[in-house]
Amino acid sequence: CIYSRGEHAQAEMAEGLKDERVRFFIGDVRDRSRLRRAFDNIDTVVHAAALKRIEVGHYNPTEMVQTNIMGAMNVIEAAMDAGVKKVVALSSDKAWQPISPYGQSKALAETMFRNAYGGGPIFAVTRYGNVWCSRGSVVPKWREMLKTSDTVSVTDPDATRFFMRMDEAIDLVLKVIKTMEGGELHIPTLPAYRLGDLAEAMGAKMRIIGLPEWEKRHEGMCDGNTSDKARRMSVDELREALK
Repeated sequence: CIYSRGEHAQAEMAEGLKDERVRFFIGDVRDRSRLRRAFDNIDTVVHAAALKRIEVGHYNPTEMVQTNIMGAMNVIEAAMDAGVKKVVALSSDKAWQPISPYGQSKALAETMFRNAYGGGPIFAVTRYGNVWCSRGSVVPKWREMLKTSDTVSVTDPDATRFFMRMDEAIDLVLKVIKTMEGGELHIPTLPAYRLGDLAEAMGAKMRIIGLPEWEKRHEGMCDGNTSDKARRMSVDELREALK
């Protein structure tokens, strides 16, 4: 069952899959009764729904609460009511020592999933770095800028971010589904890159705009696992990843 608000994305997916075993539900994690209906006859739930744009959350913190916290509660309760066996929730490096409403909401959601208990499902959490080339991330954003200019807007050239491919993110979830016992927080070990090196790899000039108050210079997964201390990707590695 695919459950989301994205009717266009669902229509494209249904056309591509052409699989009668898959049910498509238009719905929102804010709607517990709709979630409960979608969870009928489901063994495993992967909860990826969230408001993720940190700048949006800075100006709309109550909306982050409604989706990222109350939505998480609805997923937990609907899974219990429907007799789901396993729930894996996707989280973010922004949840570690959070400074933004997005990170703060994800940190609380992590705690809710890891401590959910009421009989029935077991719960676990995966904590991601920035997924490379995902919607709203730096690479597609800069590529759009480079269509009309040779310059990209950079908060801080020395800021670092974790590197994680989409297939790595998917493999992590599949591994957790197979091995989870309940209550775990799964944190991968990832390389990282400088924003200045990424701009160089993309052949772009930089316009430095400064870090906003809701962004960190370096991200972290946990104590001792931060993007400034992780293996640093070279410019050549980044060029290869951009292909």
